[in-house]
Amino acid sequence: MPVTRRSLLAAGAISFSGALGALFAGSAGAARPARGYGPLLPDPRGLLDLPAGFSYRVLSRAGDRLRSGEGTVPANCDGMAAFGAGGGRVRLVRNHENRTTAALRVPAVAGLTYDPEALGGCTVLDLGPDGRVTGERVALAGTAVNCAGGRTPWNTWLSCEETEDRAGTSGYALDHGYVFEVHPAHPHRSGAVPLTALGRFAHEAVAVDPYSGVVYETEDAFVEPFGLFYRFLPRRPLGGPGSLRAGGALEALRVPGVADLAAVDEPGAEFPAEWVPVPDPSAAGTPIRLQDFGPGGITHAQKLEGCYWGEGRVHFVSSYARSSEGAAADHHGQVWSYDPRRGRLRLDVRFGPAAGVQLPGDSPDNICLAPDGGLMVCEDGGGAQYVFGVTPGGEVYPMARNAEDIGRPGAPEWGEFAGVTFSPDGRTMYVNAYAPGTTFAVTGPWH
Repeated sequence: MPVTRRSLLAAGAISFSGALGALFAGSAGAARPARGYGPLLPDPRGLLDLPAGFSYRVLSRAGDRLRSGEGTVPANCDGMAAFGAGGGRVRLVRNHENRTTAALRVPAVAGLTYDPEALGGCTVLDLGPDGRVTGERVALAGTAVNCAGGRTPWNTWLSCEETEDRAGTSGYALDHGYVFEVHPAHPHRSGAVPLTALGRFAHEAVAVDPYSGVVYETEDAFVEPFGLFYRFLPRRPLGGPGSLRAGGALEALRVPGVADLAAVDEPGAEFPAEWVPVPDPSAAGTPIRLQDFGPGGITHAQKLEGCYWGEGRVHFVSSYARSSEGAAADHHGQVWSYDPRRGRLRLDVRFGPAAGVQLPGDSPDNICLAPDGGLMVCEDGGGAQYVFGVTPGGEVYPMARNAEDIGRPGAPEWGEFAGVTFSPDGRTMYVNAYAPGTTFAVTGPWH
């Protein structure tokens, strides 16, 4: 898919409101030149295409040996976060979305393994001041389908299982569908303890309100009934590592009169938000999204993915909606935000369907803030796979393209991007190619 078909924001193709504050300060009412870093140049190594002036370093590759000696670097690299470690050092916590068929499991390590029959988990990369890897080890094992997650204000990582399989299903010995806390520097302090009060469902990502300690969670369900958007009210808000084990109350979002968020197509539209107690967070008998929430029902959305905190709001992504699969309408991606002070939900960005899948932003997934105050968005759609930037003025531009063809002869295929995040000083972008599992560090003349 030529980058020239994706590198310009077409008039009316993607609508932006001012709802993200500085993140989307401009208007998409007229086409403007992309203000990124220029066209992507073919990589002679055939791994990662970047603009002129940028370079990458491969930090880790699935199938290599872990420096800890614990085994092999696992596959399916997904959600990730970067934590400062002092003296210019960085720790990267990286999820591995391994299902039961994964060829390269997260090695089981004593004290860090939840279910010995599950193959997913997290690894940690230690980076020196020069950006080179000085260590790589297991931080969580025995979990399943660790997709995304989110960082806490006390600098731990919440790793999310994107499954709701029970013990006895797929060979698992224990129930799955939980969130696990990972301490980047001292994994054994967090161990492998499911945070059951946060609910048992197909978790995708979380974001923590740094002022109240409320935890927001997305549910990635792509078949009916679609997923819900949750908030967890901790008994010990902002209590530091381990505090979420104390429990709390789980609630789900209800937008009165809106059964499916896909029905909303006007960026800037606001709605009052209600929060309804989840009848059974453990989903002991019925999945949460199928439970009875009373006469008003509950609000669903297809493919709820990325979730992050910024500008005093929690932002979350619906990757796509398809009426052919039961959604109320079609779109190629939405970005929503919820203002807890005002109790209002707002649609900030809507992609398509008029935009078509050939234009920037097809199926947005993982998302993070960029050094210029805009966004970096990982694409998980068809064809070529990109990391797209969105400037504070609203222009969309290509930042990286996966150049490694993992398809068959005559049927090229490129793995999705995931886990985009920046170093604490904003000088390095880290991102994963999901398949083959590769973690990159990208440096260059960031704005």
